[in-house]
Amino acid sequence: MKYDVITFGSATLDIFIKAEDFLVKPIKKFTAQKGICFPFSSKVDVKSLDFYTGGGGTNAAAAFSLFGFKTAYCGMVGADFAGKEILKNLKKFKIKKDFVFETRKAPTNLSIIFSLGRDRTCFVWRGASQFLTRKDIPWKRMKAKWFYLAPLSGKLSLLFVPFINFAKKNNIKVFANLGNSQISLKKKTLDSILKKIDILLLNQEEASLLTNISYRKEKKIFKKLDQICPGIAIMTKGEKGAVVSDGKYVWEAKSPSIKVVEKTGAGDSFGSGFLAGFMNKQDISFSLQLGIANSISCIQKIGAKQGLLKKNQPWKKVTVLRRKLV
Repeated sequence: MKYDVITFGSATLDIFIKAEDFLVKPIKKFTAQKGICFPFSSKVDVKSLDFYTGGGGTNAAAAFSLFGFKTAYCGMVGADFAGKEILKNLKKFKIKKDFVFETRKAPTNLSIIFSLGRDRTCFVWRGASQFLTRKDIPWKRMKAKWFYLAPLSGKLSLLFVPFINFAKKNNIKVFANLGNSQISLKKKTLDSILKKIDILLLNQEEASLLTNISYRKEKKIFKKLDQICPGIAIMTKGEKGAVVSDGKYVWEAKSPSIKVVEKTGAGDSFGSGFLAGFMNKQDISFSLQLGIANSISCIQKIGAKQGLLKKNQPWKKVTVLRRKLV
């Protein structure tokens, strides 16, 4: 069977917690200069508690399937309750499980997310997903038009290069959302891989790290990205929207002002929305609009999959500005 897209990345059980007794205090030794405080050695009443499946690989897969694409997810879960919930959730979203594997070496990945207004802090357990190896992959059956690579962390990042090399050898296009593990690869390896990526997605911090240029200098960043990655390059800017370059032109769109319920899955929904739009029309302006619309819809619900757009569902377009890359 040939899929429209196969997604790669983590599969997690996300636990969302809201409590009224959390306080935010200035703490200089933290990168964000702030910390969450709650009563020590006592019980803290929880205002709300929600359980949903998450993880970059399954979040993107759910989005593609909802848009009507023949989708498969490749990853590892544990032989536990969380793993079974993820498998049930994949079935619910009609995502093929041909490349999903189970291990008893570690529990399924788990995230505990403390929400405070528009912001959040995540406690992350990288479990079963780390045990997926090259030997597990049924390479001969990996047939698709596109590979979608969510950020691969820890030991899972070792599969980043093999996935891309396999894709290029088999005429499969690659959408890659790089994380710190990929950006930290040896320069020679990273330079070689970037040339094989068709669509590259980075946030401002990642774009700055990859190019060694301040995120405030967008023109310089895109000039550098266009040199090292001949495909389409995207830099997301959080609430300020996103910028896209194909080496000749730059497209920019701002996100509309909305009430944010929970930010988990914002990046996954943008990336999957952009690629879904591109697979439909090969039009960057349309793809950027759909990426932002999918992300905006996602963050108005708790859980990374609950607010995703569906095929033929109406969505509001944002204004996209195009200019020549100077």
